[in-house]
Amino acid sequence: MHYIKLGTTGLDVSPIAIGAMTYGQPDRGHPVWSKPEEESRPLIKHALEAGINFFDTANLYSLGSSEEILGRALSDFADRDEVVIATKLRHPMRLGPNGRGLSRKAIMQEVDHSLERLGTDYIDLYQIHRNDHETPWEETLEALHDLVKAGKVRYLGASSMHAWEFAKALHLQKMNGWARFATMQNHYNLLAREEEREMIPLALDNGVGTIIWSPLARGRLARAWDNAKATTRSESDGAYADLLYSPAEEDSNRAIIDAVGRVAEAHGVSRAQIALAWLRRQPVVTAPLVGAGSIAQIDDAVASLNVELSDEDIRSLESPYTPRYDWQGVSDEAELEAIRKRVPGMAL
Repeated sequence: MHYIKLGTTGLDVSPIAIGAMTYGQPDRGHPVWSKPEEESRPLIKHALEAGINFFDTANLYSLGSSEEILGRALSDFADRDEVVIATKLRHPMRLGPNGRGLSRKAIMQEVDHSLERLGTDYIDLYQIHRNDHETPWEETLEALHDLVKAGKVRYLGASSMHAWEFAKALHLQKMNGWARFATMQNHYNLLAREEEREMIPLALDNGVGTIIWSPLARGRLARAWDNAKATTRSESDGAYADLLYSPAEEDSNRAIIDAVGRVAEAHGVSRAQIALAWLRRQPVVTAPLVGAGSIAQIDDAVASLNVELSDEDIRSLESPYTPRYDWQGVSDEAELEAIRKRVPGMAL
């Protein structure tokens, strides 16, 4: 495994990261597709043996169960000094006041809860899962800075939001001398390239590395068009999947998926390897998050690091893309309203 730097920091990470949302007790979040501990541990161990040292989770995933499973597995199978643990906060963890958000109170309590579940005394990369529009940026950013200074967190990251919001946060951090966001975790793949308009140029200009969620478009890029939605995760997403990959772009999506198939056949590799290799060619992409549910998927992701795409391959993969709805930064009630507009008559 060849390690790279996380954005412009000095931290060494594998160019493939494991997205641990896949791992969690089914009775605590995602009964259809999450894997219980006895099935998750061999996958985490295999990822480590393949040289992957970068693992991403969140307090929300299976209501803390993902952090617990990941923490115990890494404690048993890895050297803590060599692995990079990323987790997130923002979404509701319990009912009642102060059970969600990015207030100073929420940040201080949730970091301690995550540390306890992960079984570690520090988090390498602590990310805000989304922006909290009910809390001033200044309150959130200073609290995050204090976590870094206290030694509970090494680096800070953000996740999907509008580019102007991220620019404001970076400006406030610089102006006040606070620890800055080193990463942006965003939605980016061959079927979703709207981040190229504003967020990626912003990240490039500010030395921010991007960590990619849903790099295979919920599995759509890993199989032929007729089976493009044939994953348990995609089927369980329902209207949310239609928000991410709208039927309105079906012709373009099909052409892209077909192009992935042709390039994969020409290289003699899987479609997933082509989709991941394309991401590796893009500026500021540090690592895609691979929610591997099998040994084969981990091996496929690692094998993608050996695939070199030609300029002609890139043109073939990119040319069918058409502009589409940019939903980055939409969350909670606004997100539900967007889904309603996309899927008329849906009861949410």
